Amino acid sequence: MGISEDGQAHPEARAENGAVVTATEVTRRYGEGDTAVDALRGVTLEVAPSQLTAIMGPSGSGKSTLMHILAALDIPTSGYVTLAGTRLGTLSDTEITKLRRKHIGFIFQFFNLLPMLTAEENILLPLSIAGEKPDKEEFEELLDRVGLTDRRHHRPAELSGGQQQRVAVARALVSKPTVVFADEPTGNLDSKTSAEILQLLSEAVEGYDQTMVMVTHDAKAATIADRVLFLGDGSIVRDMGRAAEEEILATVRDVSLT
Repeated sequence: MGISEDGQAHPEARAENGAVVTATEVTRRYGEGDTAVDALRGVTLEVAPSQLTAIMGPSGSGKSTLMHILAALDIPTSGYVTLAGTRLGTLSDTEITKLRRKHIGFIFQFFNLLPMLTAEENILLPLSIAGEKPDKEEFEELLDRVGLTDRRHHRPAELSGGQQQRVAVARALVSKPTVVFADEPTGNLDSKTSAEILQLLSEAVEGYDQTMVMVTHDAKAATIADRVLFLGDGSIVRDMGRAAEEEILATVRDVSLT
């Protein structure tokens, strides 16, 4: 199954079960023989639309590997992923690029902004690369929502860490992707700024019906999620709904001990 020349998926924008992202028996092995490391061991999951799914687990549990595979940044050793109705393993490099451009937004821990561009130019970069222009009214509303209207002409070096992450959030949302992947989005921020960014992410899910997958080690960050998946040794070992910080911390401890 491929995608069309303009990067659109085939008509089924979601899997039959309504999920926008699915993984089926996904494994990921690095190396060979005695030195081989199994980062993922047969992970199967479905990401529901218009929800925030958090992925947690101790260091080495496979959470970042899983996100990279779901986001078409890596390929599984076995099993497969579908995104927006398209099975990723069947696509060429060009088709993968088009699919990412149309359907995926990214938020990284260290912002990944281009230093020579202004905040506004960084936000608009996904549209610029696709040769598209934003709807002026919608773009102004987005700038206002993320609190950057008066900082739009500043370059990253002139912005605080929190403001840079606001730029990254807006950049991920501007093209209205099918799903946004957030990799430790508060990992480089103080607690006050982290709370502000988490509020933005929550508002994006609720206000824009944005589907989001967030990898985090922060139990407080996971409290905004509709669903929290816990990984251990490359497998999903716990799957829970919205939960308080204390319950999430207790589950993290349990998972780390098993």
